[in-house]
Amino acid sequence: MPEAAAAPSPQLYLETINAFQRTGALKSALDLELFTLLAGSPAAPAELASRCQCPERGIRILADYLTIQGFLTKVDGRYALTPDSAVFLVRTSPAYLGGSADFFLSPAISDAFRDLTPTIRRGRLHTSELGTTAPDHNVWLEFAKAMGPMMVPAAGGAAELVTLDAARDTRILDISASHGVYGITFAQKNPRAHLVALDWEAVLSLTTANAKAAGLGGRFSTISGDAFTVDLGTDYDVILVPNFLHHFNDADCTRFLRRVYAALRPGGHVVIVEFVPNDDRVSPAPAAAFSFVMLGTTPEGDAYTFAEFRSMLLDAGFHDATFHPLEPTAASAVIARK
Repeated sequence: MPEAAAAPSPQLYLETINAFQRTGALKSALDLELFTLLAGSPAAPAELASRCQCPERGIRILADYLTIQGFLTKVDGRYALTPDSAVFLVRTSPAYLGGSADFFLSPAISDAFRDLTPTIRRGRLHTSELGTTAPDHNVWLEFAKAMGPMMVPAAGGAAELVTLDAARDTRILDISASHGVYGITFAQKNPRAHLVALDWEAVLSLTTANAKAAGLGGRFSTISGDAFTVDLGTDYDVILVPNFLHHFNDADCTRFLRRVYAALRPGGHVVIVEFVPNDDRVSPAPAAAFSFVMLGTTPEGDAYTFAEFRSMLLDAGFHDATFHPLEPTAASAVIARK
C-alpha cells in the first residue's frame, strides 16, 4: 500500500513565530556565562544556579530549554555542554562566537526585521535610508570587534587558493578589512607580502591592533575611506573582497570591480568571499537565506550566484573566474585573474 501522507502540522509556523524565544534564551545564557561555567564540569540545577549566582528556578528552566534546543545535554539530572557549545560558546575557547551576539542583535540589524512589510512593498529600503551601507556606520566597528573568530576557517581556506611569488615582494589589498582576518591570514602565508587594509578610520584602529598582534610589523599599512571613491593605489598582486559586494546592486558591484581591476598588476587576482547560492536561489540554505538579510539591511544588496559574479567579473575585464566552496563554512570564494 502507498505510504500515507503526513498530516498537516502547524509546528513550523509555531516554531518560527516564536523564534524570538530561542534568541532570548541564548542571549541570556551568554550574559550569565552559563556555557563557560559548565565547561569541563557538569552540574545539577542547584549547583549551576550557584555558579551563575541566580535563583534555581530561572536557571533550571533556562537550562532545560537550552537542552531542548540542543545547546546542552541533561543526564541523570546534570547539565553538560554539547561538543558544539564547548567549542563556540565557552568564552575561553579560541573559537568563541558569543561576542557576535552584540552585532547580530544590534538595533541596526534586528530593528530592520521588526516590520519588514513596507520594505517588501517598495522592493527596497525607503529611498532616504541607506541601512548598513551608510558611510562610517557604527555597526561595522561592532562587527569588527565580534566577528573575527567566525571568519578564521573561511580565511584559511581562501588563503590556500592563491600562492604569491615567494621570490619577490608582493602587495595585498584587503577591501573592507574590518577585523583583518582575511588579509592577515594571506600575509602570514606569504612572508614577503605587504598588506594594505581599507576601511573606515574607526574600524582601522582595531584592524591595526590585530595586524600588530599577528606579527606583521612593517608589512602593514592602511587606507581610510569609502572603497568606491578613495584612491586604492596600484600594483597589487591580490585584492581581497570579503563579505562586501552583497551590500550593493549588480551594477554597483561591476563598477567597483572595475576599480579593483585597475588597481591590480597584470596577472593579479581578485578573491571574492561571499555567501553564494545555487542558481535556484534556495539552496544551499545558509547561503541562499542571506539575501533576506540584505533585503532588510541594505537598499539594493543581494546574495549573488556564481553565474552572476562571473558576469560582473567579465564586464569588469577579468577572466578565468573560478568557484571554490570554503567548507565547512557556508562561504565560498570566487577568484578571477586580470
